[in-house]
Amino acid sequence: MHHQHKKAPRPLLGVGIGLLLSSLLAACTTNPNPGPAAATPAGTDASGHVYVTNQLDDTLSVIDARTNKLTATVPAGTAPEGVAVSPDHSHVYIADNGSAKVSVLDTRTNKIVATVPVGKNPSGVGLSPDGRHLYVADGGSNSVSVLDTRTNQVTATIPVGASPVSVAVSRDGAAVYVANAGSGSLSVIDTRANRAVRALPAGRTPVGITISPDGRLVYVANEMTASISVVATYTGAITATVPVGEGPFDVAVAPNGKSVYAAVLGPGNVSAISTQTLRVSGTVNVGPPQTDPFNIAVTASAVYVTDQGAGTLTVINPKTLKVAATVTVGTSPYGVAADT
Repeated sequence: MHHQHKKAPRPLLGVGIGLLLSSLLAACTTNPNPGPAAATPAGTDASGHVYVTNQLDDTLSVIDARTNKLTATVPAGTAPEGVAVSPDHSHVYIADNGSAKVSVLDTRTNKIVATVPVGKNPSGVGLSPDGRHLYVADGGSNSVSVLDTRTNQVTATIPVGASPVSVAVSRDGAAVYVANAGSGSLSVIDTRANRAVRALPAGRTPVGITISPDGRLVYVANEMTASISVVATYTGAITATVPVGEGPFDVAVAPNGKSVYAAVLGPGNVSAISTQTLRVSGTVNVGPPQTDPFNIAVTASAVYVTDQGAGTLTVINPKTLKVAATVTVGTSPYGVAADT
């Protein structure tokens, strides 16, 4: 979801919230779970893995989701951030923030098979439900690049708000929502027309975004206001604001739509929010304040959280809200995606 400086570990929100809008350089999200990834079939040799980008190592960690063990470390591009797995599990797409490219990994060989130039400081990425288009938030270009995954070519560049950080694709593929950290807004892209058709309000510094399974609500992590905004997609109005603590960096919705999880940088927590009550229903501490929980991916059986300050991936059991495993990955882990 959000960003960090490339030369030193990200400063901590616990010592002051000013660390953020050096984000006009980068961003993050990945959301992890923008879009339909949670509904993908599990039928290929590469299924059952979790992928983590390590921003300061220029690597991608590959974790076996069944054992929570690191199985490979793959060289990626410069300062990799957002990451997404194709619906057929055959490829992983990595936003290389430092080199203005997207790297394409073949999951069967764990080799980079293509690099695609995009806009400046690409960060968050999201795939269409059919896997044919990748949407890339170009934080330094104030645009979203649309990549055709069949040809690995950019087919459109769409102007959005200032310093876009992350994207989320609706489950019907008709709309892409973009969190613009610099302009405090959400851009709504019509995927048929490949243009932004609406600008919706968000809290200050929206950096993470996820969409309810029915497409009616968008949940937005507002780093500077310590809250999650709930936006109704039909009216475009903010219908609720959920306090979660200092420095929320990412949000991801459970596949069943009953819970939304937020990574809260300041206290080192993950907050579970009930989508029925729109209140925090549980809190999981993943480490002391310098752990820096950053980005989230959610499957039916696990919540995965990158811990940027600790160099780890935390695996949470969503039923018990207990930490099930802590996996050591690379330096400054950023994005996370799961193909389970």
